[in-house]
Amino acid sequence: MRIYLTKALWTAFSLCFYSAGSVWSGEENNYCIERKSTDDLSNNGQEEKKEEPKRRALPAPFASPPFPSGEYQGSPLVGVPPDDTVWPLMKVLYRSPLGNAMKRNRIRAYGWFNGSGNISNCKKSNSPFSYWLVPNKFELDQYVFRLERQVDSVQTDHADWGFRSTFLYGIDYRYMNAGGWTSWQLLEKNNLYGYDFTEQYIDIYTPKVAQGMIVRIGRWIACPDIETQFAPDNYMGSHSLLFTFDTYTQTGIMFTVMLNKNWTVQAALHAGTDMAPWYKGAVPTGMFGVRWVSDSNKDSIYLVLNDINSSRFRRFHMYGQKLGHDNFNYLVGTWQHKFNDDIHTKTESYFMWTRDAVLGGTPSAGPVKSFGGGGGIGANIKGTAFAYGVVNYTMFKFSDKGFFTVRNEIWRDEQGERSGFSGTYSSNAIGFSLNVTDILQIRPEFGYYRNWDHKAFDLGTKKGLLLFAADMTLRY
Repeated sequence: MRIYLTKALWTAFSLCFYSAGSVWSGEENNYCIERKSTDDLSNNGQEEKKEEPKRRALPAPFASPPFPSGEYQGSPLVGVPPDDTVWPLMKVLYRSPLGNAMKRNRIRAYGWFNGSGNISNCKKSNSPFSYWLVPNKFELDQYVFRLERQVDSVQTDHADWGFRSTFLYGIDYRYMNAGGWTSWQLLEKNNLYGYDFTEQYIDIYTPKVAQGMIVRIGRWIACPDIETQFAPDNYMGSHSLLFTFDTYTQTGIMFTVMLNKNWTVQAALHAGTDMAPWYKGAVPTGMFGVRWVSDSNKDSIYLVLNDINSSRFRRFHMYGQKLGHDNFNYLVGTWQHKFNDDIHTKTESYFMWTRDAVLGGTPSAGPVKSFGGGGGIGANIKGTAFAYGVVNYTMFKFSDKGFFTVRNEIWRDEQGERSGFSGTYSSNAIGFSLNVTDILQIRPEFGYYRNWDHKAFDLGTKKGLLLFAADMTLRY
């Protein structure tokens, strides 16, 4: 694996240097990235200075970079201009015969490599911590390739459309996996490495509903969380326990309507938490959300009933045995506050419930592996199982290239339905993010994770996990 990763990183570096070579002149910097409008190529290859894009939403509250996003939580966002960052691969493609057509149509192709290494007091598995599952190893977490066209929801003259197709390979696939979406790799084989088509959707924008509506059809990343699956979008390389055990993706249709600059509402019909409509466990599920941003642009609240149906655990036969799939319902809310341009905080909390579930949630029929998982369905849990908690992220910018993050949480899995081990968990971590260049980021961090009631870590042999780790993301 280390050999393959080394070759992949060398290929990415080579692509970066090749694409940048054509613009490394006296007036260019050493970065393999450009941020510019889609109409700024002139006849001689010179680039005009980019103007700040127009927007109908309130101004972006955060500086991005160094922070991974400049916006308050919510997706999709109406009235926010499309991202026009040009990554190294696009520099090559824009100079190809298809370049002008791609620029006119706002079509982008890009991705990244993300690898990590950790030092842990565990021997076999860091679970239920995520994503860095394998202790004391260096692994390829994510190789991602994305093709997309973003809708222009700033203009109000005409309808528009867009799409996103995101492919992922690495050990992180197991956290994003959804029943029916190449799920055999996890649910039948319990493979450490796998691939996932994490985002596959189209967007249709119309300006005629309120101040604009986006209809999303396909598979999307669940909207409410501070943390997302993809490495470049997160404040830290690791993830909270709270996030590890909630919904990752949904497949269906979602409506997002901007009422005014302060208020946005959402509604969706999907196939259930991490399930495709064609999967055996699929069940019609509702989602309702509301997003508010203050006039001062210093506070935002995003409240979402992310999954609502019967909440009964889905049971069926698959791969020659009794299996099933999570069908938890939950309400999740995030409050975000900006103290100043250098410091902001985000606090997320949820309350989750499932009826007639099993210990450990969605089972894998695959073999039991040293890193965990496999072995089939868990023991039955009578009645309703509950999980709930709160996590806080507070960020401190120290330069235009980096920031510190402090993350603290407390989370309770009452019957062990989510993690496989009942009890109250806590975690405390601090991370450092440095954008070495516009395409290279490193993030060391240190944290302590604990179940205060039972031995939950390292396959049920330790109450606590002490971990030092670092990841590197290289964009192309």
